[in-house]
Amino acid sequence: MQFSENWLRTMVDPKMTSDELAHMLTMSGLEVEEVEAVAPPFSNVVVGHVREMAKHPNADRLNVCQVDVGTGTLLNIVCGAPNVRPGLKVVCAMAGAVLPPGPDGKPFEIKVGQLRGVESQGMLCSAKELKLSEEGSGLLELPDDAPVGKNFRDYYALNDLKFTIKLTPNKADCLSVLGVAREVSALTGVPLQAPTFRPVAVNSAEVLPVKISAPDLCGRFSGRVIRNLNAKAATPAWMKQRLERSGQRSVSALVDISNYVMLELGRPTHVFDLAKIHGGLNVRWGKAGETLKLLNGNTINIDEWVGVIADDKEIESLAGIMGGDATAVSLETESIYLEAAYWWPNAIQGRARKYNFSTDAAHRFERGVDHATTVEHIERITSLLIEICGTPTTQVGPVDDQIVNVPVAKPVQMRTARARKVIGVAVDDQMVADIFTRLGLPFSLEAGEGKDNGVFSVTAPSYRFDIEIEEDLIEEVARVYGFENIPAVAPVAANTMIIAPENTRSLFAVRHQLADLGFQEVVNMSFVEAAWEQDFAGNDQPIRLQNPIASQMSVMRTNLIGSLVSNVRYNLNRKTNRVRLFEVGAIYLRDDSVTDGALTVAGYHQPKRVAAMAYGHVADEQWGLENRHVDFFDLKADLEHLFAPLTLRFVKAEHPALHPGRSANVLLDGKVIGFIGELHPRWLQKYELPQAPVVFEVDAEALQQRNLPVYAEISKFPGATRDLAVVVKQDVPAQDLLDAFNNALATSPHGKIVQAIVLFDEYRGKGLETDEKSLAFRFSLQDTQNTLQDDVVEAVMTALGDAAKQKHGARLRT
Repeated sequence: MQFSENWLRTMVDPKMTSDELAHMLTMSGLEVEEVEAVAPPFSNVVVGHVREMAKHPNADRLNVCQVDVGTGTLLNIVCGAPNVRPGLKVVCAMAGAVLPPGPDGKPFEIKVGQLRGVESQGMLCSAKELKLSEEGSGLLELPDDAPVGKNFRDYYALNDLKFTIKLTPNKADCLSVLGVAREVSALTGVPLQAPTFRPVAVNSAEVLPVKISAPDLCGRFSGRVIRNLNAKAATPAWMKQRLERSGQRSVSALVDISNYVMLELGRPTHVFDLAKIHGGLNVRWGKAGETLKLLNGNTINIDEWVGVIADDKEIESLAGIMGGDATAVSLETESIYLEAAYWWPNAIQGRARKYNFSTDAAHRFERGVDHATTVEHIERITSLLIEICGTPTTQVGPVDDQIVNVPVAKPVQMRTARARKVIGVAVDDQMVADIFTRLGLPFSLEAGEGKDNGVFSVTAPSYRFDIEIEEDLIEEVARVYGFENIPAVAPVAANTMIIAPENTRSLFAVRHQLADLGFQEVVNMSFVEAAWEQDFAGNDQPIRLQNPIASQMSVMRTNLIGSLVSNVRYNLNRKTNRVRLFEVGAIYLRDDSVTDGALTVAGYHQPKRVAAMAYGHVADEQWGLENRHVDFFDLKADLEHLFAPLTLRFVKAEHPALHPGRSANVLLDGKVIGFIGELHPRWLQKYELPQAPVVFEVDAEALQQRNLPVYAEISKFPGATRDLAVVVKQDVPAQDLLDAFNNALATSPHGKIVQAIVLFDEYRGKGLETDEKSLAFRFSLQDTQNTLQDDVVEAVMTALGDAAKQKHGARLRT
């Protein structure tokens, strides 16, 4: 929000400097981002009047002017501007004037000098030379009533400042000069001088038929017909000046007046060319397949999510956002339909962003605009239209005001005791009552228990649509009291360190463990390409964003693989041949069992996952290690290391993203917690990867769990090892044999002496059938109570061999 300080001071003029005013606004919650002078400093520049003009005797493009600057003596000034002429009121820099710096950065001083043999005693200035505009094709022409000899800075009000304030979304009532003036009046106690105007006399009964078909879109619609206006009338200089200093470009009188009232009162309105409207207007939701050409020249597709204003033939406006090109006013417009409406904020929010643009109207309506003043604001615009564009035959129709669905203000209660506790300042009932009175908040007060423990019941005015709960009122008290006046007091609550459960580790520790394994962390957006979801998750019904920030970020991810593949490709394109990455992030799944909560959204499950991807060589190239590419078992070892001392189980499975023969589900305590595998060859080709990366993804919650240390007696007796090689069919997984061994040990009276089982060899080839393989296991045995006996060891090994034979038809290999 940008505005002129001089404009603000016409409504409220506190006796403070500009810096003090900026500081006060910032400390009240209206952050002043920038205070900028409307013009750079210059001196000895006055209003001049060109009395006579003659051609320069020695230059075809120069003129010699006699300029009156109010001193009683005409100045002889040589000028080459194309628009100089006798009778013109101009800006004249007299000898000794210092103008703003030129391209060389040095101030430009005006001196008496010779131009082609003719003395020049000053300079006639363009707006560009004074750094007032980029337009420099001619002199800055002043109105005929400009007082000759008056200091130009004073005449043009150049000793003014442009304030730019950054507003939080709840302070939409300050998106106008009047709104800011209300705040300044409340903060300083200086009376507010709101703009005043008289309703224009109605001299026509014409009313344009309007139907509100969508009360959930438009709660109030006011409009009036005005005929026989002069659209070619010039916008007054004072209005142009205020518009320009508020960041608005002057277009035409009809448009400028509408924009001016928006800045003045905070009400976006629209002016239709009445001759271009077919029949009446219908305020409704859009329909799929409809299109609209906007004022900015863009043609957009309309759907049921967007509100429109349509006539009997076509759509004329995008409701609350931008008018249509078909009914735009021009310099040829004679009759208009003036509209002011209340649009429900949730019916406007996100719609402009949907079409990749923003407007001042949408910015205000999606935050909230006063619903009670549509008629008053139409009257304000009408009075300006009649004053500036009116003609002897102008006809003004009555205001057609339709109220169908407007907000109803409910009383909000605030306890003085609660405000005192939240703010930390000893506020009392009298202080609160004074603040509410200054803010224009009507209230009633009920006495509470004890002194200054009253309960205020506030019914907020229609322009304060941000006040809904007790904390909103407490904030108002704190703002007006002054945030800088609130003392800094150390907390009095006891500091208690909450110790995390011993059987849980933080994700911070998991990140460090992955970093220790040689992985680097990446942070990716949760928004991904729809193709990634189809390719890497087999998900053809992803959760789509209504307003994606980019077309390639249009859906929510259900796994982390696509992002990691993109990271690998990014690194490969920059000649990095070995990549090891991990990410800790949320995925997003549909789940009807989830309800709304502090950290949940109904219908969506958002678990955290930990994923890692390895590509290229197992280790950086060096002389001591053989170069080989990372494979499934390398990443499997890293995953087992992450979970140690918990034991994982890997079960062959298929996944849309992974190689069908080189992928598995990861199980912990019989529950699937993730997957691991090599990327599918199909995706290697599509995503241009020379080699297959290996990836795992597991639940972060499962990875955070760990067993507490348990004391176990260290055996004083020596251990032993035994090897057992069995021949089985090739389709028998090694894990099935391990399960058979563990089951046999669980039922054996001597099973506890087996401390560990390790698969150390796999053999296929000579001596075995083509469908057979040999698996060799090493058993570590030790008894904590006695020395191992040969017969006990033999009994255990026999039981293990029998279990493999009975469960999987294995035979011992000799």
